[in-house]
Amino acid sequence: MPLNMPRKVALSRTIPEETDTPDSLRQNPEAGKKAAKKGTGSLDDLARTALKAFLIARDAASNVPDLFTQSSRMAFLAIKECEQELDVIERYIDERLPAAITRVNEARARQLLTSLKSTTDLERIGDLVMSMAMRVQARTANTAASDVRQLVEMSTILREMLDLVYRGFVDLDLECARKVLQMDKDIDRVCHTLFQKHLTNHAAQSDPSSFGVLLMAQALERAGDHTTNLAEDLYSLIEGRSLRHAPKKRAAT
Repeated sequence: MPLNMPRKVALSRTIPEETDTPDSLRQNPEAGKKAAKKGTGSLDDLARTALKAFLIARDAASNVPDLFTQSSRMAFLAIKECEQELDVIERYIDERLPAAITRVNEARARQLLTSLKSTTDLERIGDLVMSMAMRVQARTANTAASDVRQLVEMSTILREMLDLVYRGFVDLDLECARKVLQMDKDIDRVCHTLFQKHLTNHAAQSDPSSFGVLLMAQALERAGDHTTNLAEDLYSLIEGRSLRHAPKKRAAT
């Protein structure tokens, strides 16, 4: 399937064939604990599984426009499935990494630690998109068309950021990290516009749906922040130095 095509419910995401996989962990968590003690799962398996998490998070963001514009039940179920898969993958890597990291050199250990940090951020992105999707499902009033357009715009930027950072990790491309750091301000800009609109002249008090819109915008903005964390991790992996405590605009130039 082309990288720019969103996947829906019953998705087929191939995981490297090992004795235990994230899918088998979902069915039998105890088997996962035993495998983790034995160190089951190759180093390449952990890296490939971490990369798969990028595609799953991107799929979640890809389904948001249909959820907003068509109230698509299929889109909601796809987002829910993505969130569940990201949970499983985070546990899968977290349980296997301690044994794996003792068998590698410093450079490979850095890659494995980056995989763990990445899946933690991706799992959080899945949670945030799912929380937003549940608010869409629970809304009792129609959301203003202008608000829908801006929320869809935020989700589209988020999807593009996730796609870029995925390709950056695949190709070890620093330019992808720089672009993601630059795009973060686009999500912040739209979010700020929504907050300014709904908090001006007590608009939130006169429109019951305003609070829900702001919470959904905040969830997407925070998902964008986690994606910039991924870009910073990619930068650190390639450059060997951290950006976490440096001004983001410096890395974006």
